Amino acid sequence: MSEAISAENIEEVLRQRLFDLTATVDTQEVSHVAEVGDGIAHIFGLKSAMAGELLEFTSSATGETVYGLAQNLDRDEVGAVLFGNVDSIKEGDACRTTGRVMDIPVGRGMLGRVVNPLGQPIDGKGNLGETHRRPIEFKAPGVIDRTPVCEPVQTGLLAVDAMIPVGRGQRELIIGDRKTGKTAIAIDAIINQRGKGMICVYVAIGQKASTVANIRETLAQHNALEYTVIVSATAADSAPLQYIAPMAGAAIGEYFMYNGEDGRPASRTNPGGHVLVVYDDLSKQAVAYRQMSLTLRRPPGREAYPGDIFYLHSRLLERACKLSEENGGGSLTALPIIETQDGDVSAYIPTNVISITDGQIYLQGELFHQGQRPAVDVGISVSRVGGSAQTKAMKQVAGNLRLDLAAYRELAGFTQFGSDLDAATQRQLTHGARMTELLKQPRFKPMSVNSQVAVLFAGNKGFLDDLDIADVVPFRDGLIQYLEGAYGKVLAEIGGGKIDDALSMKLEQAISDYKAEFLAATGAALGTESVENEGN
Repeated sequence: MSEAISAENIEEVLRQRLFDLTATVDTQEVSHVAEVGDGIAHIFGLKSAMAGELLEFTSSATGETVYGLAQNLDRDEVGAVLFGNVDSIKEGDACRTTGRVMDIPVGRGMLGRVVNPLGQPIDGKGNLGETHRRPIEFKAPGVIDRTPVCEPVQTGLLAVDAMIPVGRGQRELIIGDRKTGKTAIAIDAIINQRGKGMICVYVAIGQKASTVANIRETLAQHNALEYTVIVSATAADSAPLQYIAPMAGAAIGEYFMYNGEDGRPASRTNPGGHVLVVYDDLSKQAVAYRQMSLTLRRPPGREAYPGDIFYLHSRLLERACKLSEENGGGSLTALPIIETQDGDVSAYIPTNVISITDGQIYLQGELFHQGQRPAVDVGISVSRVGGSAQTKAMKQVAGNLRLDLAAYRELAGFTQFGSDLDAATQRQLTHGARMTELLKQPRFKPMSVNSQVAVLFAGNKGFLDDLDIADVVPFRDGLIQYLEGAYGKVLAEIGGGKIDDALSMKLEQAISDYKAEFLAATGAALGTESVENEGN
């Protein structure tokens, strides 16, 4: 060498070479599977594994790669749940850490698609296009990053929007027995978001694949699929997939909330999106989590559920929020669904979720079988956001509706065994029966908020009280068509402001005109029918 290297130079060169060497070392920790069964793997070693970390398993028989989720971090082993083809993993197979928590691909390409909880398309329509990755577990925004719930989410259902309003950023529980119309309310709410700039995510947990296919077809028929993502973990899928499905749905929704339409992070100048997420239903997720926990040998608690089942649901539902303007002003509204057993709302899971959410829509089986659809029980149902999630006009016409219906049902219960009623009581019973009938609504027939205000206005002013009970719904539907046609400008005036005296007079005149036409047409129909009966 022409130039001698000093001791200081040698030290610097060695330090640089050691740095380069460590920078290229694979930091993944590798171990082997000690025990596997029921979709659960126990791995010795893996001292650096994190809770919720994605683990990579390699089958020695087929070379197939299967992913798992680290759950139990014990002193000598790690307990993990497996996704995918769990039968290919055997004792002794290699397992390595990945250094990242469980995440899924998200992106605008998911709109109109059906994906599994791992973010993979399962509808046979090709890949999702450009995607980003987002963790399924994400810390909910703090109080400073939020703003109060003040914008309505119109479900299109008169009974819900008038008495149990839902706001953007709210968590409103839909609870009731099996086959009482819980999913129907959620699907109607999704259909009603068409043209309102809201993205919808429907998470199906533990349902039949045919049911999910029918829901997809229904959304497609009503042009709602184009702004909806369906996350499907059917009853045939493993418990771990059913467990992560709601969190995957929340992650997909958060992508749209935290990013603008251009995909860049939301800010004051780049507004975030508004998202409605339906978890159908969290009862089945709780059962899947209980199965996972018991096979992971965690100690059982009440009803054999693990002690952290409340924390699981609270972490999930806390992610629903209305962000401040500085953070883009986006929102994530959650509609969790819980199934009760014989109306028992005091069971473990129902009470847990009731205490987490901002109100509940309780559907009663008895009302459902009596033909009251949606079968909303006014007494138990409540929205803790209340009038903040309603327009001024809706608040004005629906303010006394809940009290009127509650008083009517109490009176009806007292008077069913008596026949002598004073005139005031009879009027109250007649009015209550007509208002109850007014709230009946078929599936997939959402009403605009202006139409809802108009028909409630008609009911409050007594236009329905002298009609036959069977004529209330036809009168309501005909009134909406009449107002949209001849009095379209009057209907448009309702908007979001209060109904002043001038608008009130216009509405009363329009309703009076239609009622005269309706009674004339009904009388003519009755006259024709009586003539036919006389001829027979």
